[in-house]
Amino acid sequence: MNMMMNEGAMGTLGHLMSKPVTQGAATGAAAAAGGVVGRTLLVNPLTLLAVGVAGGVVAGYLLHRYRKEIALTVSKACGIGKDFALQQKESLADLIEEAKENEARAAQPAAAGVDAPATQAG
Repeated sequence: MNMMMNEGAMGTLGHLMSKPVTQGAATGAAAAAGGVVGRTLLVNPLTLLAVGVAGGVVAGYLLHRYRKEIALTVSKACGIGKDFALQQKESLADLIEEAKENEARAAQPAAAGVDAPATQAG
């Protein structure tokens, strides 16, 4: 009998949580609790220091544990960066060469017109 009562209460609670008003109230309560925790951390310097030290220890542990993967990822990223820089350098060299060719083609007809002897109609 007690189990059936719990199932009914859970069904009712689940049905209530599907309503937007209940979801808003739960979200507000969570935000208020987060605000209290945030204020406590900011007001008490020892708590802030303890959280900072704990975060540093966790970060150090994770860096140590995944150091090989991190080094591999960084070296791969550097390699990709070098490849990108080389591609851009080649592209720039191609553009400069193309611009020089276009400049030379534009200069040839003008030079041909200047060098040609003038003919008289006659």
